[in-house]
Parts: sequence; structure tokens; C-alpha cells
Amino acid sequence: MPSTLRILGIDPGLNRTGFGVIDVTGSKLACVESGIIRVPAGDLYQRLGAILESLSDVIRATQPQVATVEKVFVNVNPQSTLLLGQARGAAICAAASSGLVVHEYAALRIKQAVAGFGQADKKQVQLMVQRLLGLARAPAQDAADALACAICHAHSSTLLAAVRGSSASVRLEGPARRRGPAAGRRAWTARLQGAK
Repeated sequence: MPSTLRILGIDPGLNRTGFGVIDVTGSKLACVESGIIRVPAGDLYQRLGAILESLSDVIRATQPQVATVEKVFVNVNPQSTLLLGQARGAAICAAASSGLVVHEYAALRIKQAVAGFGQADKKQVQLMVQRLLGLARAPAQDAADALACAICHAHSSTLLAAVRGSSASVRLEGPARRRGPAAGRRAWTARLQGAK
């Protein structure tokens, strides 16, 4: 029986920080917990402290084995980018201080892994997260983004495990390799459908 990997996805923000925890067993995904940490108003250090403390509570409650977070992109407003980077730093510290390895993914890669293309909008990500995890309704945006980050890592981990452990010697080379992440996403979708 395949072992289960529990992944924490984090969507950091100074006002709202989304989190999502999923279990990956073979090609099957299951949502364990998701939600939004509503950061109380206050000085910057207080808000960062609230993110660190609240995420640490989530980690203690759900016991993930690994954490994932979206990489910061340079926004039009440098001040906003700096503040987001600080919220992200608090989130990474919460994971690291709990002994978790933290993996980082670009927004483009996360959207490709979940929706099949890097320009997917928030609504499309929400609906695909709902579908991939078999949820009764679409999660709120911040929670959906966090779950999408976790799914992206599940996608990467599962495909890597297949490459390393398959007796059929799966190789990412030639035309399939040149097609890039979209080809990987189609393969992942086919695996999910085959598992149902």
C-alpha cells in the first residue's frame, strides 16, 4: 500500500493568509484542512507575529510533513512587494521552526499544475482545486491558492516518484520533455481520472 504524504500549502498575506493541507496517497489527493488566517490590525511586527503564531498552530494541529509557498513576484508597487515578502518570511519561519522543509513555486507553475495553463484567473483556480480535491464547494480564494500550492508540490513529488520508482523507466525526454509543464499536467489529469 502506498505511503501518504501530507503537504501544507501557504498563501501569505498581511491581511489574510490562506492555508491548505492535503494528503497524497499514490495518485489520490484528499483535503485535510483549509482556511484563512485573518490577521488583526496592528503594527507590522504584531501582524507578522500573528501570522507566525497562527501558522504554527495549524502545523501542530495537522502535522504536515512538508510545506509549500508561492514565490514573490515583483509587483508594480515596490512597497506592496516588500510587505508581501515580509508576510511570506513569517510564514516560512513558522514552517522552518516546526522542522518542515519548505518548497517554493512560481505562480505560473502553480497555475499550470492546477488549471493547465499559467494565465488562469482566481475563479478558475478555485474551481479546479474544488474538482481535483472532490470538495462540495469551491474554497475561498486565499484557501484555494494555498491548496493549489500544495497540489503543485503533489504533482511534482508524484511525477518524480514515478520517474524514480517505475519499472517501466519513465523518462522526461524527447518531445514529451519539450512540451513542458502542460504535458505533465495532462499526464497528471489522466492519472487522477484513472484512479476514480
